[in-house]
Amino acid sequence: MPNRSLLSLFTGLALAAGATLFATERTEAADKTLTIYTYESFTADWGPGAKVKAAFEKTCGCTVNYVSVTDGVALLSRLKLEGTGTKADVVLGLDTNLVDEAKDTGLFDASGIDASGLKVPGDFKDDVFVPYDYGHFAVVYDTQAIKNPPKSLKNLVEGDPSQKIVIEDPRTSTPGLGLLLWMKSVYGDKAADAWTRLKGRILTVTPGWSEAYDLFTKGEAPMVLSYTTSPAYHMITDKTDRYQAAAFSEGHYIQIEVAGLIKSSPNKELARDFLKFMISPGFQDTIPTNNWMMPVSATSEPLPDAFSKLVVPSKTFLMSPDVVEKNRKAWIDEWLAATSTN
Repeated sequence: MPNRSLLSLFTGLALAAGATLFATERTEAADKTLTIYTYESFTADWGPGAKVKAAFEKTCGCTVNYVSVTDGVALLSRLKLEGTGTKADVVLGLDTNLVDEAKDTGLFDASGIDASGLKVPGDFKDDVFVPYDYGHFAVVYDTQAIKNPPKSLKNLVEGDPSQKIVIEDPRTSTPGLGLLLWMKSVYGDKAADAWTRLKGRILTVTPGWSEAYDLFTKGEAPMVLSYTTSPAYHMITDKTDRYQAAAFSEGHYIQIEVAGLIKSSPNKELARDFLKFMISPGFQDTIPTNNWMMPVSATSEPLPDAFSKLVVPSKTFLMSPDVVEKNRKAWIDEWLAATSTN
């Protein structure tokens, strides 16, 4: 017959050891920090960053730490400067126009995420980058300042120079790069001439989208380069349809935003968990009314009614990433030469 005192002692020690091990594992998980590089509007007070952080932290036993820069192009520039010494685990906020250049840095690893069920215009698929939202670029205008908005890119280029527009810099901003590629898609070899004509309508060029949209809503200019989804923000949040997107007869250039895993990350398993989370309802639910873009996968609730009132482009432009990578510098130089003050 076993000695009950000794048995109780051994059992108590085993339980204590197990409890200690469990507590240690939980503490180690809680001590992990997932560092995500992204853009400023994602982490803004009105952006999805805080909700995404709270939702993921409930499941990961970790802390999410955001490091934000002005815009997507600036994000890639920072990564290039930091190289293999970057502190990022995940980079969120590049787009398809930058993915080939990002791969060339050698900093990104294969995502390992099955994205086959996602609904992305143009059926974008990639083994490194995971798409998480998309939207078409558009000229958003103030209906109280402009009664006859431009109905085409040609109208914008050749229109009244007294009606100004704020645009973003293609060297630092993904919307700025999007406009550059939109102009190139429509005008081709004549893009430089089109930029020269448009120059008189440009009030200023900002580093990123946030600065441009802030100037627009403050009444500094009646037009801004933004997205077809931007009016939904005003309809839902501000309860006004004052700001609208102009439908362009030639079509609109699309932006597909992506996220990727940094090869040198010490938290790859946690980073992959986050990439999986990004295409789940917990993340996708925040996109329409926080990032004001279109989700790429199922959400737990239907889109708000305001989204049914948005411009639906008659045609979508999207250049392949390799074409953008080969020509981006030359096309930016062309833009600089055409828009510089003589």
